[in-house]
Amino acid sequence: MRFSRPLILLCFLLCLVSFQTGFAAVAAKKSAARKNTAAPSQTAGQFKTLDAVIEDAIDQKQCPGAVVLVGHKGKVVYRKAYGMRSLEPMREAMTLDTIFDVASLTKVVATTPSLLRLLELGQIRLNDTVATYLPEFAQNGKQDVTIRQLLTHYSGLPGDLNLKIEWSGKDTAMQMAFAEQLITPPGAMFRYSDINFETLGFLVEKISGMPLDKYADAFVFQPLGMKETRFLPPPAWRRRIAPTEYDENHQMLRGVVHDPSARRMGGVAGHAGLFSTAADLSKYAQALIDAINAKPQRKPFLKSLTLIKATHPEQPPDATTLRGLGWDIDSAFSSNRGELLPLGSFGHTGFTGTSMWIDPFTDTYVILLTNAVHPNGGGNVVALRSKVANVVAGTLDLGKEIHDKDPLLAITGYNEAAAGSRRMAYRNATVLSGIDVLQANHFDALKPAAEGAAPRRIGVLTNQNGIDSTGRRTIDILNSVPGLKIAALFSPEHGVAGQLDTTQIGNTVDAATGIPVYSVYGDTDAKRRPDVEQLKQVDAVVIDLQDIGVRFWTYEATMGYFLEAAAQAGIEVVVLDRPNPIAGSVVSGPIADPDKLLFTSYYTIPLRHGMTLGELAKLFNGEKNLGAKLTVVNMQGWQRGDWFDSTGQLWVNPSPNMRSLNEATLYPGVGMVEGANVSVGRGTDTPFEVLGAPWIKSQELASYLNNRHISGVRFVPTSFTPTASVYANQQCGGVNMMVTNRLALDATALGAEIAAALHKLYPNDFKMERIARLVANQQTMDDLNAGVDPRFISSKWNEALEAFLPVREKYLIYK
Repeated sequence: MRFSRPLILLCFLLCLVSFQTGFAAVAAKKSAARKNTAAPSQTAGQFKTLDAVIEDAIDQKQCPGAVVLVGHKGKVVYRKAYGMRSLEPMREAMTLDTIFDVASLTKVVATTPSLLRLLELGQIRLNDTVATYLPEFAQNGKQDVTIRQLLTHYSGLPGDLNLKIEWSGKDTAMQMAFAEQLITPPGAMFRYSDINFETLGFLVEKISGMPLDKYADAFVFQPLGMKETRFLPPPAWRRRIAPTEYDENHQMLRGVVHDPSARRMGGVAGHAGLFSTAADLSKYAQALIDAINAKPQRKPFLKSLTLIKATHPEQPPDATTLRGLGWDIDSAFSSNRGELLPLGSFGHTGFTGTSMWIDPFTDTYVILLTNAVHPNGGGNVVALRSKVANVVAGTLDLGKEIHDKDPLLAITGYNEAAAGSRRMAYRNATVLSGIDVLQANHFDALKPAAEGAAPRRIGVLTNQNGIDSTGRRTIDILNSVPGLKIAALFSPEHGVAGQLDTTQIGNTVDAATGIPVYSVYGDTDAKRRPDVEQLKQVDAVVIDLQDIGVRFWTYEATMGYFLEAAAQAGIEVVVLDRPNPIAGSVVSGPIADPDKLLFTSYYTIPLRHGMTLGELAKLFNGEKNLGAKLTVVNMQGWQRGDWFDSTGQLWVNPSPNMRSLNEATLYPGVGMVEGANVSVGRGTDTPFEVLGAPWIKSQELASYLNNRHISGVRFVPTSFTPTASVYANQQCGGVNMMVTNRLALDATALGAEIAAALHKLYPNDFKMERIARLVANQQTMDDLNAGVDPRFISSKWNEALEAFLPVREKYLIYK
């Protein structure tokens, strides 16, 4: 999933207007009792509500004190210190220059920018495995965990190192991290983990050859003028440092990192250990905003493109917890965004009570620093962070700066991104297919002969799906057009009526019209191709077929063969377009290798290509330089995100074993393994919704696949006896697949998961080599045979997919 920040940043709402008066009165009564240090600013008087919110939190013992700093339009518009910096062992007032243990802000202020610099220098790639640089990390099944998964907390690692045993030292921590086992498969679930960033800290040191604290200081803090930000603060800073908690020896931690793992590691770690001030973090936040917005930077920093990537969603595409590289965008931890600040902004929190949230679009940031854990760990500022963000959004009246009224601007809260997408994805449209549009335009695309002239002879490649919106057959419609004569009909796999499931399909005659039907399907290549000499007897060929959106659907190759033959015959091809039933907005799966092109892989396209048949015709003709005279009669009303249920069109089974949209949804994955010795449900009432074999243990396979946490699908153990095809009349153990969220399901990745599961659980039974024909990608086959984690396999497809997308873009009809 990708967001364009100007399109998705949400309108900052005015809030608490009537609320301000009451809170301001409370604040006035308390101001004399507290020592507050505020910096002059134009809007200081407008933030009285903020004063009341923070002072109330202090009264409720949520924190002893706080420093707030708000930046807007390149300036600090508000900063103020509240309450006490220390309660024990002595009382000290909070001041603006207080230095805080920022805890997990270390992850995004020190470790993340250090990693991003290595990325800019070409020293790492996000999809590289961690083990590429730290080979020992591969222990205990972690060989496929990537740098991106560490940065986004989708690695599957546990939350922290074991603190129940005695240990100390960075080297010990490194060996413990290397020895950890995954709780969930890489990429499966969001699980916030300090080990992720501890490991990233080790990675920075290994690649750069410098300690993490020295590297961050040299390339982040010093360039930005952050002179009061560092690990291991010197003794001279101690009096200004906000203390945290008593340690295990009942010594108040002050200038010593609060996080126990970082403390055992000596105070420098990738996940915690940094100390800083609100003023320094303000410099950092403004530098991020300036770089992202490509403004002249006051200090040299990371490149704009790098930071845009880091602050956009980088989690797996089927995940609903949105994380950038290090940064939090929309998760259960996003309390500091409040309820009003938009998605597209980003931030982070720290366990000690620190937080920052940044919105580049309105050039705004909110920094809230507290030592909520002082003195005994009882404080909690989760609610306060949210209230502060809401008040800032309302006080600055940022909504007036955002004029885009896109529906996505309603998205402001945790997991509303997925909900909002679902609300917008399912339309109730009336889509006119190519045959409907052809009729409405008086068949102009077919150039019927004038009255009295010899009719224009056409051939028609179609089947049972060739119908208009009223259910009338394309054959009958074209046969009744004056000036046209259907000289021949051609039928693809399954025959002109779509009822045959055999390779032995011969020529026949259409019963309604008496027109001869020539089969272009059989068990040899010659039988699957139209006869060029026969095509020379017609002026044009009309193609009206229903594609399913998957590379190995044979109608695509049949159309390709007609384009080739028509080019040789010198005749025109007219494709009447139809919807891609599984939507045209998703491109996924392995791309067919050039040396593996067959009837089930006509061209080097992804397994799920996200195109219509008309668009594919243009791509085949253009990229293969076929030179066919091609006309596509476009649909009306179809949008790329439309699934078939949004079109208003009648579902007609496009093949005997494709009986529902649910089956079509699963088909890219389940169909991938069909060539092997497994039943995919042919000969049952639910083909492609079940999978099994006599040697499969139903509960074992279902449990394994469910524990893989594959988004959008669940597996129910079942048994079935197919009446046809593989294992006909034999009882099969297996699974029934239930689609729980088709937008979250990556069906091509599901195919890799199924193949990998069968190979792992039943290595002596499952014939992996038999799926190679439909996979048509040697790297994928090599990885599956080698037992590579299927999530890593699917991530490897991305580079080739990114190269394919610009090619695809040239031929898209529906934008």
